[in-house]
Amino acid sequence: MTKPPLWLSAAQALELMQVRPQTLYASVSRGRIRAKPDAADPRRSLYHREDVQRTAARTRGRRTSEAVASEAIQWGEPVLPSAVSTVADGRLWYRGQDACLLAEHATLEEVAGLLWESAPPRFACTASPQVHSTKQSTPLQAGLLALAGRAAIDAPSRGRSRAVLQAEAAEVIGTLADALLGPSSSSAPPLHARLAAAWRRPKAADALRRALVLMADHELNASTFAARVTASTGASMAACLLTGLSTLTGPLHGGAAAAVQALVRSAAASGSDAALREWLAHDRALAAFGHPLYPQGDARCAALLADVELPPVFADLRTAGERLLGEAVNIDFALAALAAVHKLPTDAPLTLFALARTVGWTAHVLEQQATGQLIRPRARYTGPALTR
Repeated sequence: MTKPPLWLSAAQALELMQVRPQTLYASVSRGRIRAKPDAADPRRSLYHREDVQRTAARTRGRRTSEAVASEAIQWGEPVLPSAVSTVADGRLWYRGQDACLLAEHATLEEVAGLLWESAPPRFACTASPQVHSTKQSTPLQAGLLALAGRAAIDAPSRGRSRAVLQAEAAEVIGTLADALLGPSSSSAPPLHARLAAAWRRPKAADALRRALVLMADHELNASTFAARVTASTGASMAACLLTGLSTLTGPLHGGAAAAVQALVRSAAASGSDAALREWLAHDRALAAFGHPLYPQGDARCAALLADVELPPVFADLRTAGERLLGEAVNIDFALAALAAVHKLPTDAPLTLFALARTVGWTAHVLEQQATGQLIRPRARYTGPALTR
């Protein structure tokens, strides 16, 4: 009798598991299923038969809709169908196009056209509430206030055409850019050029362009899901982007680069090995290393650092961390390194993240609006017994 192959193709694994491709990829990213490149076609992967069979058996045991719904909301599992972007085979794809290849030449505006299925927009603010900053306010505070001001007065998105919403999104993003960077001296320069001018770093323009493209979208991450929930209620475009920005500010999301900067300061003061061991000893998350969706290393990080010569403290930290943790550096490390190399403001990584991701949020808002459905999960009650 012929022994079954140890490694299965994606089609064979999916047939055995009876799940969607995203679920297979999530199982790989979580370490439940081993994968390796197909020697006959390195663009494809093979999956370990025993791991697939074990995962399939576990999946078949989950019969109730409650169990399925509960699992669907956990990190890494898709909760909504989307054609905007995906992570597959260790790469990030924007509507079927490799984001890292797009980053070699495209602008954020061109990527917005791809994700919005429109002509490349111009991010120009033509009418927004005035936000008066103070000496104590930060760009982020001004950005949140500017979007909140529009969210309070802009029309709901439900019932309006896609073209009108696309135009409004471009204007709302222009509002945010004005708040974060100050008014533009020209009508609507490409956003990377505007950033370089605002930060007085003209030589950084191309690196900023690359970073914006790589950060434009990333599947159904926390801020994107939050924006889609808001969109499902029919709220205005500004309200949807405000929800996304508010969620992005969390330390486990867009604020992760700040943690990397803190780790770098510790490494500069006491050495990389000592800094890493101290963080681990205090059970502090090392935001600079690893990403569940990229078990072989964050492709966005590699693309952003391709032409960057790391400062010695970053290079030492990268070497020490990868040796100690067994995880490659990620996009948060790359953004912090980019800011250090070009002497950008301390909050530059979050500013880049926020401005870039508005493009992805908008694409998901448009996609959610097209469904006309309200996102309303049910809770699995775990409180005191009900009395009757």
